[in-house]
Amino acid sequence: MPHQIAGRHLGRNSAQRKALFRGLVTQVLQHERIETTIAKAKAVRADVEKMIGYAKRGDLHARRLALRTVQDKKVVEKLFDKLGPRYRDRSGGYTRIIKLGPRHGDAAEMVLLELVDREEE
Repeated sequence: MPHQIAGRHLGRNSAQRKALFRGLVTQVLQHERIETTIAKAKAVRADVEKMIGYAKRGDLHARRLALRTVQDKKVVEKLFDKLGPRYRDRSGGYTRIIKLGPRHGDAAEMVLLELVDREEE
C-alpha cells in the first residue's frame, strides 16, 4: 500500500507528467487563461505561481530557472517583461480556478485556470 506519495500522478509516468505540466504552464503564461480539467489545473497551479515568483525576482538566474520549465523563449520574455512587473505588489495568489461544469464527452469536471488581473482582449 503506497503511503506518503506527494503530488498528483494523473495516470501518467513521470516523463509524460513532466511534459504535460511544462505544456500547461507554458500555455497559461502565454494565453493567461486555459480550459482544462480540475485535476490538471490544481496540479499545475503551483508551478505557474512559481514561474511568476521567478519573474518578480527578475535576475538572470531566475530567468534560467524559468527556462527550465517554460518551453518558449517568447513566453519567458512576456513573463519577465509584463507579468513580473504586473504582480510586483502582490504576494501570491496569481491564479484563479473557475468551475465550468462537466465535459460533454466523458463528464470530466472542466475549469478555467486563469491569471488574476489579466488584461481583457
